Amino acid sequence: MTTPASQEQRDALRAQRQALFNEYQAQAKPNSVALLHRHTLLIDRHLCLAWEQHGLPNTYSLIAIGGYGRGEMYPYSDVDLLILLPEGEENLPHPALSNLVSRFWDIGLEIGHSVRSISECLIEASKDISVQTALLESRLLAGDRKQHVKLKKVLRQQLNPQQFFRAKELEQRQRYAKYQDTPYSLEPNCKESPGGLRDLQVILWVAKAAQLGKNWAELARKGLLTRAELKELRRTEKQLREIRIALHLQSSRHEDRLVFDIQTAIAQHFGLKPSGSKRVSEVLMQRYYKAAKIVMQLNTLLLQNIEAQLFPIEHANLSPLDTDFAERQGLLEIRQPDLFEHRPAALLEAFRLMQIHGLRGMTTTTLRGIWHAKHRIDRAFRDDRYHRQLFLALLQAEKGIVHELRRMNQLGVLGRYLPPFRRIVGQMQHDLFHVYTVDQHILFVVRNVRRFTMPEHAHEFPFCSQLMAHFDKPWLLYIAALFHDIAKGRGGDHSALGKGDARRFCRAHGLDKADTDLVVFLVEHHLTMSTVAQKQDISDPDIIARFAHCVKTERALTALYLLTVADIRGTSPKVWNAWKAKLLEDLFRLTQRHLGGSPSNIQSAFSERQAEAERILRLNGLSADAHHAFWQQLDVSYFLRHEPADIAWQTRFLYSRFDTLEPIIRARLAPIGEGLQITVYLPDQPDLFARICGYFESRSFSILDAKIYTTKQGYAFDTFLIINRTLAVEYRDIIALVESELQQRLREQTPLHQPIKGRLSRLSRHFPVPANIVLQPDSKGQYHLMDLTATDRPGLLYAIAYTLVQHRVRLRSAKILTLGERVEDSFLLEGDLFSHPKQQIKFEQELLAVLEEAGPGKR
Repeated sequence: MTTPASQEQRDALRAQRQALFNEYQAQAKPNSVALLHRHTLLIDRHLCLAWEQHGLPNTYSLIAIGGYGRGEMYPYSDVDLLILLPEGEENLPHPALSNLVSRFWDIGLEIGHSVRSISECLIEASKDISVQTALLESRLLAGDRKQHVKLKKVLRQQLNPQQFFRAKELEQRQRYAKYQDTPYSLEPNCKESPGGLRDLQVILWVAKAAQLGKNWAELARKGLLTRAELKELRRTEKQLREIRIALHLQSSRHEDRLVFDIQTAIAQHFGLKPSGSKRVSEVLMQRYYKAAKIVMQLNTLLLQNIEAQLFPIEHANLSPLDTDFAERQGLLEIRQPDLFEHRPAALLEAFRLMQIHGLRGMTTTTLRGIWHAKHRIDRAFRDDRYHRQLFLALLQAEKGIVHELRRMNQLGVLGRYLPPFRRIVGQMQHDLFHVYTVDQHILFVVRNVRRFTMPEHAHEFPFCSQLMAHFDKPWLLYIAALFHDIAKGRGGDHSALGKGDARRFCRAHGLDKADTDLVVFLVEHHLTMSTVAQKQDISDPDIIARFAHCVKTERALTALYLLTVADIRGTSPKVWNAWKAKLLEDLFRLTQRHLGGSPSNIQSAFSERQAEAERILRLNGLSADAHHAFWQQLDVSYFLRHEPADIAWQTRFLYSRFDTLEPIIRARLAPIGEGLQITVYLPDQPDLFARICGYFESRSFSILDAKIYTTKQGYAFDTFLIINRTLAVEYRDIIALVESELQQRLREQTPLHQPIKGRLSRLSRHFPVPANIVLQPDSKGQYHLMDLTATDRPGLLYAIAYTLVQHRVRLRSAKILTLGERVEDSFLLEGDLFSHPKQQIKFEQELLAVLEEAGPGKR
């Protein structure tokens, strides 16, 4: 229970902290170092006051550790404390200590504390590198100074600098892996992400452990930093420190992530303005990414320098590679410090040698030389024929392509050589399914294409690996991947703009006309295949014919398929699924067959599917004519839109009861290996699609695909592919449940409930997709095609279906496509209102209102 004394101290601390924060924010040039120092001293005073008031034995010690011990107390960071006890008193009851810790919480401090003796500290430090690191920065607040001095002494004696370095190195790798080894996520953690403040702290920790220095100035005096690097390091550290402080103050809590919710507020706090087509938040983030990139470079340089000090190797073998480079313990070393300045071609040769010799990295001297000489890559450099041959050789290499492209990007060389690429470094993408900046997405796509060539990754996408094994020039796909999104952020169609960049690159680098045309085609049409597969009816031979006319050759089809798979896989881990894989592969095979001289026509496709379905039925023991009566109720469109295996499966449970009045529901594990395939069969009813959507919504299922069909005798015969995106579901265990519940829902025919507005995701609220509807007659004038785009939200599909019911619009088929938080659905509709322009306008307005409930400006 909070005492009056605690409440009084709590109020005083809150007021003093707020005054400190207000003073900082009011400064024209805020001093972030001074804020952290003054905040630390403020916390010190209140902790010591509480310590004194609790009358603890003078043999006890109150010690600040971690960031607080370092004197960097961010506005809402935890206060890390060690209460040090004399040996032998660890297990005794300590009511005074319990009261003290309660007091710390009561006065409004977020405390992280431990109560230990010196021997316990040593044991924990030996087991946990994070404990050892926190104790490395201990600072006495109150109590027995001798005990604290003794603790520091024994910790120093126990500390093995070499082991500490390796442990922190492994810890950093794990941290990098947690954040996908990139600082370029759209919501980076400015403390923990690669390139964040933690990278700088790691340097100082290992330097301190190695007794090389406690701050940047000492490291510079030891020759580990150049004067220019020291200046750059201090500038970027100040920038990251100010961002972290602003995050805490804007959110009024411990928040280290640059989340979308406060990116704009942070940018405005720093006085940034929109620039061209970039939002103010994008201006902030590009600055952040640039700083994070510099921090990663300095982290690499300094850790290598410290490693060299900690692990000196006498007479290390230096193996010459050519007149300018040598290899030292698996690292590339330049033989003259000013190599890159007097012979700039070496800036590309360095990466080529990394590939040829399979080296694991570059020495500090080499990294530093490249970093400081990259400005030598100018227009004259890019126009040089030898340099162009070198860059092309990098892409045509047998190994190390992705590693070296990433290294070139990290060191700023790739953007210098390809100016259009430089413009998209750190460029954010607000389309709700890309989770990386444009440059990182591009490099992920190159990596994905590259993996299709590697036997060790053949199990991931066997069909892609098979196609790539027979593709004559895989490096053309790497070029297409580099350029496919390179024009994003310029305004206009990035595919059209990008193909111009790609054509200029290909001509400048001496590619022949056929190869140039292929790369340009891939860049221009890199979205076409996914659009056709996911938004059009690929069972329609006319659709296949038009797509085949677009790709023209099997070589272009193969290349486009491989690039499309790699591109979708490179957007986000959540976007790719088995359904998209099947649609793309089906489109590829149908188009390949058409290009091979066997164009699909309706009659041949109809006959082939029936014959294959009959073969499967015979294998399952059905007599030759058992299915005839049922199939007579189905027309050509049914057979064209369903696979033979699906036709056979549905026939087996319907052939003997296709005239029943009871709803028939059958579910099975989807053949694609993900989710459930569900067939619904019953006498048709106007609101059937809405009822089914309502049930799936109630069970948190998402519809990936819907095949809506009506038999000749008026039965609804619909097939759905559903998945659960939010719960860990064992689909096999819920098949019977889904069948019985959906059957009961359709049998009861209760009135439809009003749609409930689902809650938008945090990402969708800040970057909503503008709602759009395109409604037009089909080519035969029989039905109307409706394409809609909107921000996804729970219950949206049911709300759309409900609106169709209210306007007596019947659904003939549906293509349901969700890309992250973005919905792109297509429907084939029929209804009397399409003959009445005013009714149609009213329908579109109401449907648009449903979509815009999640649209821009709405919460």
